Order: sequence, then structure tokens, then C-alpha cells
Amino acid sequence: MKTDTKLNNENTPSTTNRPGLFSWLSLLLSALFLLVASGRHTVPIAAWVSLLLMLNFVRSQPKKTGLPVAWLVLFLTWAFQLRGQAPLPGFFYYVLSATYGLILLLPFLADRFFAAKLKGISATLVFPTSWVFMEWLVASFAPYTSWGSMAYTQHENLVLIQLAAVTGLFGISFLIAWFASVGCQVWEERSGGLSTQRGAMVFAVVFVLVLLGGGIRLVLFAPNAPTVRIASLTEPDYDPFAGTGGSAAGVYTDEISPNDMATYRTNAQAVMDDLLARAELEIQAGARIIFWGEANGFCMKEHEPEIIERGIQFAKKHEIYLGLSPAVINTAARRPFENKIILINPQGEIEYEYWKGNPVPGGEAAIQAVSDMLVKHVDSPYGRLGSAICFDMDFPGYLSQCGKQKIDIMLVPSNDWREIDPWHSHMARFRAIEQGFNMVRHVSKGFSIATDYQGRVLASMDHYVTAERNLVSHVPTKGVNTVYSKVGDLFSWVCIAGFVCLVIWGRRN
Repeated sequence: MKTDTKLNNENTPSTTNRPGLFSWLSLLLSALFLLVASGRHTVPIAAWVSLLLMLNFVRSQPKKTGLPVAWLVLFLTWAFQLRGQAPLPGFFYYVLSATYGLILLLPFLADRFFAAKLKGISATLVFPTSWVFMEWLVASFAPYTSWGSMAYTQHENLVLIQLAAVTGLFGISFLIAWFASVGCQVWEERSGGLSTQRGAMVFAVVFVLVLLGGGIRLVLFAPNAPTVRIASLTEPDYDPFAGTGGSAAGVYTDEISPNDMATYRTNAQAVMDDLLARAELEIQAGARIIFWGEANGFCMKEHEPEIIERGIQFAKKHEIYLGLSPAVINTAARRPFENKIILINPQGEIEYEYWKGNPVPGGEAAIQAVSDMLVKHVDSPYGRLGSAICFDMDFPGYLSQCGKQKIDIMLVPSNDWREIDPWHSHMARFRAIEQGFNMVRHVSKGFSIATDYQGRVLASMDHYVTAERNLVSHVPTKGVNTVYSKVGDLFSWVCIAGFVCLVIWGRRN
């Protein structure tokens, strides 16, 4: 009897489920679904099904077989999902993918060791609480923060993702993982024991309540404030070093000839002329706030005052808010790249200068200077305006400043690349829901999007399928307070505490 118990604990969590053809079929189907479960080409339902099938495989296989094979599949499918999205050379990208595969394996490992020692509803909670624990660790300490969160796969399900206003990403990920563990329990104990039925019923009730709450929020608490017309612009396609023998590396290191520097300045001024000319047309159409994409227009530090002065005179003349987003190169600094947005009010006064707080790991982080990492804001006739830049929006904790400051509209200059188009902008929608602000994320070389505080898309533009590259949006001038902006990651802490309690309880059993 002692031997039978040991075999059951080491090999399967259920005496009714034995390794076999169905187990390997689950693995194959899980791998296929994982290929489209996240990343640029996401099929939302694949996230739910892939975890269910992978969990079934891990539970039904001996540990020495199931866990290594599961890690290999998670590693390879993660590398496929996010191919081209991490700016790393090939070898380092696969090292990163293998590491993430190991991190993703941890909830399966926790479930494999502890779920079998529990019964009923408690057995179904090991996997989702450990999944939230894993995602919280990644979001808090990993270089790419919230990238890879299962919650992002549901960005088009507006009803479901309203949950982010209460729990952040973690509540949505919890539901996806909980569905997997409940589904596995129903399959393993398909004779229909009372505890199994109770667990499935509890999940179903919670899921329906979440959808009901999301639907009510969308219908009864939709934005009803007056809107403001915002125009955001992308610089024309150009080579700032055309007609010179120089390169970006030469400018950053101050190794460029005087003649080439003069040509470079002429090219930069032409870009500014183009942006201001297009801005003037948008003003005639009624725009009251104008800004452009991240790092639109290079300039040397000594020429920055000229750029700002042109902006001041333009904003003052047309009585608008103008956001300049130049890439300022200061060769005297250890990190020569200043990535910023400078917001000028209709009186020609600088309201704030915000420097990007979270440069992308790799080449950008090596050259970009960072200031105080405080999200700036200003009160205006169109609500409280604030700004962050591109990668900043991937940090839920960092953007908690917006909720605390009660910002109504976020102006977000950004610059992406094809492999993260449109995924990166959809990730930013969750920050709007979490913190209760309306948002315009204008992207050079990517998907520009304007949303309200419920994540509803108000306007969009894809850099790669349009030639005009002006995004015009009518944005509500009032945001909302959210539960998440008040309590932060309380839900994740409850899950972490719950996981610890389940582990202790399981070990006692």
C-alpha cells in the first residue's frame, strides 16, 4: 500500500488518469495552440485552451518526463510567439526564451507537486495562484516587465478586461489559469464527484460575475465628458544623414565634420518645418492639442533652444498645447541621448519636460539618459494632461503615478518596429483601464491608437499601411478613479499568500 501511494504521488495526481496517447495528444495540441496564444498574431481562445492541455499533459506524465518536455515546448513556443519583439541578437534571444520557458514552467511544477495533495476547490487554486505569483515576479523584476502576461491575449475582449480596473493584469491571468485547473479536475474525475461539480460551479459563477460586472461598467459608466480634438504626427520617412558621410554613431560620439554637421542641421530643420506645417493644417481643422511620435527629429544639445523657441512661438500663435518630442544628442554626457516630450501651453510657456523613465534594455539603455522618473502633469481646460514615453507604458507599477495624480489624458509619444505592431499599443490599453485615464499613444513605425479609460478604441493608424501618418482623435476630457489605482497589486498579494497557504496545507496532508 505504501508503494502504491508513493507511485501515485510521484507520477500522477489522479488515480483515474494514466499516461497514454491522450496525454501526448494534449501536448501536441497545446504546442499548436501556444504558437498563437500570445504575441503579434494572437488567437485569444488559444490562451485558455493551451494552458488546459499543457496542464493535463504535465499532470498525467511522470515528473522526469513531463516537466522537461513541457519546458522544451514552452521555451520553443515562447521564442516563436515573441520572435523579433526583443531587440536582442539571435543567441541571446534564445537564452532569454529558454529562461522564460523555465519561468513559465514554475506554475506547472507547483501544481504537479501540491495539487495532488489537496481536494476539491483548493486543488484547483494551486495553479492559478502560482501563475499569478510567477507573473508578479516577472512584472516586478524581469527586464521586459509585463511582456508575456496572459492577460494581454484578451485585449479585444472589452467586457473581460474591465477586470483590470480592479485587479490589474493579474485577475485576468488568474481566470485563464483557473479555467485550466478546473478543466483538468473535471476530466480527471469525470465520474462527477460532488467536490468536482462544486469546483466547476464556483468557477462558472465567478466567471459570469466578472463578465456581468464588465458589461455593466461598459454600459453604465461609459465616458460622457466633452471631448477634445487631439492631433498627433509622425515625422516623414527620411535619412537625417542624407548628403553627409556621417552616421548616427558619429553624431553620438561627436565624430562628424563641420560640413556634415551643417547638412545634418538642414535635414533636421526640414523635418521640423514639415511637422509644424502639418500641425497648422490640423489646427485649422480644430485640433487643440498636438504632439508627435517619440524622438521625431534629431537635434544637438546646443541647438535644442532653437527647436523649443520655434515650438513656443507656434503654440502661442495658434493658442494650442504643443508637445515637442525631439531626440536630443548631448555628446558631453556619458549617456548622450535625451528622449523627452516638452509640453508647451497656449501662452507659450513650458508646462513640463518629461524624460523617458524606462529605456528599452540593450542599445537604447546604453545611450539614453534618465531623469527623475516622475510622470509629469498639468491642469488644462481639457482636463489634467500627462505624459509617458513608449516602453514606460509596459510598467504597471510605474504608471500607478497616473492614478495617484488623477490624470485625465495621457499623451504618449512612442516608436516601435514592425514585429511589435500592433501588439505593443494593445498592451498600453491595459494601463488606461487600470489607472482610469484616456490615452493617445502615437507611434512612429507602429500602430498608433487613442482609447478611452475603458480601453475602447477611439481612433487608430498603422504606420505601415498609411502614407499620411496623422492620427486625429476626439478624446474625453475626464478620467475616472479605479479600484486598482487605489489598492495596487493587492489581488496579486492575496494570490501569493493563498499559494503559500495551499503549499503548507498540502504538505501537512
